[in-house]
Amino acid sequence: MGYNFDPELAAALAANPAFTQPPPPPPLGVSQWEWARQLAKVALAPWAEHFRAKLPNSSQYVVSDKRVPVEGPSGEITVRYIRPSGGDEETFPVLVWWHGGGWAIGDLDMDDNHLRTIAVELKLAIVNVDYRLSPEFQFPTPFEDCYTALKWVAEHAVELQIDLKKGFLVGGDSAGGNMSAAIALKARDDPFFAGRPLTGQYLREPAVAAPGGHPEKYKTEIKSFDKYTDTPLLNRELVMRYFEAYAPPPYDLRVSPIGASSHAGLPPAFIQIQEFDPVHDDGPLYERVLREAGVPVKLIEYAGCLHGFHYSFPTISAAVKLDRDTRDGLRWLLSQSK
Repeated sequence: MGYNFDPELAAALAANPAFTQPPPPPPLGVSQWEWARQLAKVALAPWAEHFRAKLPNSSQYVVSDKRVPVEGPSGEITVRYIRPSGGDEETFPVLVWWHGGGWAIGDLDMDDNHLRTIAVELKLAIVNVDYRLSPEFQFPTPFEDCYTALKWVAEHAVELQIDLKKGFLVGGDSAGGNMSAAIALKARDDPFFAGRPLTGQYLREPAVAAPGGHPEKYKTEIKSFDKYTDTPLLNRELVMRYFEAYAPPPYDLRVSPIGASSHAGLPPAFIQIQEFDPVHDDGPLYERVLREAGVPVKLIEYAGCLHGFHYSFPTISAAVKLDRDTRDGLRWLLSQSK
């Protein structure tokens, strides 16, 4: 491969050769995507287990799953609501969170324990959204599920004990980061949010355009997609597979928010990116575009690291830093809403 990986990450990969080998074929009768979800659950489990050991006492927070009506088959999705314990009159800022997984894998449990620790430490309510997955539900269903959930949160602020003026954040990892950026753009122009605007966006490892969906003036800047064809955890072929399952029109702003005619008026953004990541170049590009549009933005790059590395190797120093930076970045976003 020839990549100068973070030394602790390189050692972790060497100790876990399955991460650098092609996955085994699915068992008879198991579909490709169902098998991918099963494998992913194992690969991503260390993050959940790491934070399970760090969970605050259950008396310090409240958790409940709620059903949100959505369009189309099944008619409902689940959101997991987490808030710090407090009196009936106490209200909190809120983060609406969308998990990663290329719109095709991942679930509520992927970030659940991590989000619980953040909710208590930052005194922040969190709504974790279990949107429907591709390829069973292709574009725009996952996006629209997430946007519907955002509106539901705004409409149920009193019931959820949240105060949108204290902070109304969106955030997500990977595909969730992509949708966070696109949702922030759509919400900016939606009269529904005129009196209750988003106050921050947390974009972790985001793509900000579908392959081929970057505006012509930026296409020469997107080199990482062609450069990282054999990186572990995520490479160009896997990115293409996820986008093919999702099947969005490349220039639709719901998947390619970089294509907006203006990015002025978007909420402040906190962005985290990995050096050896096919979607790496989207992060610095979006940071620059937002900054030039007058949007406050902070970006942190993790040298020598891979897309999603923290899920599989949460105890290495870079993953510990990513978690610490996450909390500091969310604090910064909350400070922007005051």
